[in-house]
Amino acid sequence: MHKTAVAYSVGKLMQIMGLLLLVPMAIGVYDHRSQGFSAAVGHPDVYGFVLAALLTSGLGSVAVRIFRGGRDLMGVREGLAIVAIGWVTLTFFSCLPMFVWLLYGPGVAQYSVFGAFTDAYFEIMSGFTTTGATILTNIEAAPRSILFLRALTHWLGGMGIITLAIVVFPGMGITAYQMFKSEVPGPHKEKLSPRLSQTTAILWGVYGLLTGAQTILLIIGGMTPFEAICHAFATMATGGFSTENTSIAAYQSEFIRWVIIIFMWFAGVNFLLHFRALRGNIRGMFYDREFIFYNSIILIAIVVITAILHFHGPASFDIAADSWRYGEQSIEEFSEHYREQSGLFSSLYQTFRIAAFQTIAIVTTTGFATADFDMWPNAVRFILVLLMFLGGCAGSTGGGIKMVRIMIVVKVIVNAIRKRAQPKLVVPVKVGGQVVDDNQVLSVLSFLTLFIGLFVATGLLMTLFVDDLTTAVACSIATIGNIGPGLAGIGAVENYGWIPLPGKWILVASMLLGRLEIFTVLVILRPGFWRK
Repeated sequence: MHKTAVAYSVGKLMQIMGLLLLVPMAIGVYDHRSQGFSAAVGHPDVYGFVLAALLTSGLGSVAVRIFRGGRDLMGVREGLAIVAIGWVTLTFFSCLPMFVWLLYGPGVAQYSVFGAFTDAYFEIMSGFTTTGATILTNIEAAPRSILFLRALTHWLGGMGIITLAIVVFPGMGITAYQMFKSEVPGPHKEKLSPRLSQTTAILWGVYGLLTGAQTILLIIGGMTPFEAICHAFATMATGGFSTENTSIAAYQSEFIRWVIIIFMWFAGVNFLLHFRALRGNIRGMFYDREFIFYNSIILIAIVVITAILHFHGPASFDIAADSWRYGEQSIEEFSEHYREQSGLFSSLYQTFRIAAFQTIAIVTTTGFATADFDMWPNAVRFILVLLMFLGGCAGSTGGGIKMVRIMIVVKVIVNAIRKRAQPKLVVPVKVGGQVVDDNQVLSVLSFLTLFIGLFVATGLLMTLFVDDLTTAVACSIATIGNIGPGLAGIGAVENYGWIPLPGKWILVASMLLGRLEIFTVLVILRPGFWRK
């Protein structure tokens, strides 16, 4: 292990992050422009960014200068270390503006230094990992600079730290390709260009194009440019941070809700397929087995949830501005009022839209909400929990296990059943007509075992700090799967601010492990990994 190579590369990442922090800083200065520049810089939501930008850029530049001799020493181990250490380091420096604001911002609850740092680190790790779990109890009271920082960390982490590292470090060679393959398992390992750096640049280009398109549509739908950018960043990253306390329920626009539904669905699809579709190969999507499986799961879930909610009383589950604003009205009264005011068709359509929004928000691990799904029937809540495990397609910005891994596990189980009846039968595991080699099958099964094991361990640890069992279990899958909202104490209308500090650090580790797909973090924890 060449530690100088790791230090040099992390320093380069810090330089880039230092420059990016100037964007939310500029927003803060602009919002206080009436007071003059010097007075504006004196506000906590501005000078926190000044401090963070100077420290991040300065220390990064020092690291690059001191350890520049390591830039040609990168190998597979160095690449993995850069990814894991880079995430932890960038989160530390990026949380400093929020840390300062939580300590000194007007109207913010009283914090201890460690409490403020814990909440700031939790929030920014939640942003980078696209989890969308928030500690903020009044999001709308936060300054725009802080809100944009949350959105920015979403967007940077959305495409994935591995592809970001490849774009920044195009000379990583075989290391980069091994990292790329680990993030895109199954039949979609091919490169779009002979040079992997060009492939990742193409993917980031598609990512940016879709983000820009959604931003324009949201502005057309009535959002301000700032709100549109923040929500587009959160949607395409499958993150879920909103600028509103009531998430997407705050926007009483069917157009906005359908735009977000469509782009959440886009974000859960393999971005290689998006690139081919933009090049004119739209039909190719419908021959991709993972794409078909992804859409089949979504369609079945929407139909089942719509049926259950419709017959149970759809309006009692809609948390549009009315139902939250008039929360004192009982579920039964609200449901009866809804049925009196709307016909069967309108009622069915609204239920379908609500079910479609929450199904896609959960399966893609975005975590936006227009409904308090914790009030839904237990059968629906159980279905949503199952969807939390699945996640989007490989090569998407979604978290979870990923659809292609589920497909491979199902194939393995089916083959095992067939071999029980025909012991001599040799049946390779195939996905989309392509044989999945034994090493890849073993990797998928190992990942699934680790994922379930981490879910159990995190849930068990959280029971030490959270009295309610449902909340403890929901905390586990909501952070490992990078979903954000869960059930009970962390449901759609709740937040993570009340969780004790030790519990928050457990969930920080859970978010990181889930986003980096477990192996990357576990590998660097082995003592032998750091030996030459």
